[in-house]
Amino acid sequence: MSEPNQQSAAGCSHCRDLPPLPFAFTMAFQPIVDIEARQVFAYEALVRGVNGEGAFDILKQVNDDNRYQFDQSCRVKAIELAARLEVSTKLSINFLPNAVYEPKSCIRATLDAAEKYQFPPEQIIFEVNESEPVGEPGHLGRIFQEYHNQGFTTAIDDFGAGHAGLNLLADFQPGIIKLDMALIRRIDTNKIRQSIVQGLLATTNELGITVVAEGVETAGELHTLRAMGIRLIQGFLLARPAIERLPEVDYSSLEG
Repeated sequence: MSEPNQQSAAGCSHCRDLPPLPFAFTMAFQPIVDIEARQVFAYEALVRGVNGEGAFDILKQVNDDNRYQFDQSCRVKAIELAARLEVSTKLSINFLPNAVYEPKSCIRATLDAAEKYQFPPEQIIFEVNESEPVGEPGHLGRIFQEYHNQGFTTAIDDFGAGHAGLNLLADFQPGIIKLDMALIRRIDTNKIRQSIVQGLLATTNELGITVVAEGVETAGELHTLRAMGIRLIQGFLLARPAIERLPEVDYSSLEG
């Protein structure tokens, strides 16, 4: 597997003379579905091993020496595969904030990959896990601001699972938040989870932030979330991730 060209981000020492990664990886794609329009809103690119290994097996090999190279390679691989699969929706790419040394320079490889594979940059969503620790206060905000300036959509993944919670949302407002599956699990029978999610929806509606419910596995969860006004759903109920292909969405759970 070829490695992306990092030479274009001139001036950043982390972009030059990078050794090859000591492991190979590819991407699986899982749709985020607009259940009202019955169409795919976006595909999330999820790292996988070339022999089908899960994300954990790959991520445990990432360390301080290869974190930047891995983050950049993931972006390029996701765009390359999405272009090959002719993805016409949004493409959601996870990124590691501690691998972004200077946002304006570090985005260069992404823009180069989009141009090389003729993938529209405006279709790209960059999402970060809320529990991902960020050393310098304000660093994530600067990244999001630069991505916004470049025309990308930004998202916070697993919202509600990390330590920052609403403090993170108070500092900067992404285009999308993805509610953590722990909030979604059995929400149809849990009034407390329903109340928490309803409170988050009131806040995000006021701020103009789009909400995705992830980890939806049962029809009960889906119908409860739908009744609460959430229309973007991701989870095994609708489609499981598929390695290097776009899985079909099962809309049968929307009936009734």
